[in-house]
Amino acid sequence: MRISGVPGDIVGFAWDAGNRDKNKAGHSVEWWECEEVFFNYPLFSTIDVKHSGPEDRCLGLGRTNRNRFLMVVFTIRNCRIRVISARDMNRKERSRYYEEIAKIQE
Repeated sequence: MRISGVPGDIVGFAWDAGNRDKNKAGHSVEWWECEEVFFNYPLFSTIDVKHSGPEDRCLGLGRTNRNRFLMVVFTIRNCRIRVISARDMNRKERSRYYEEIAKIQE
């Protein structure tokens, strides 16, 4: 799997129970919805320089199989995606998502 804006090949996901539970409790986002975002086109991602530390944090905007628009914060560890947080896109993020779609359709 290749993710635009993120270097390297991805071989899967790395989950810990805390993040699975946190996303479900805080934002009603299931772990499998987070994973779906990475397999659906288009997915737009960028490195979040402001919140990165020893490892890069990335922001991803994408859709689930049921067309739910999610913003996913993640990092890459040992060629695996580790989701830190996920929630529904806000209005500004959704607008940016549509702007990016328009760019690739030109």
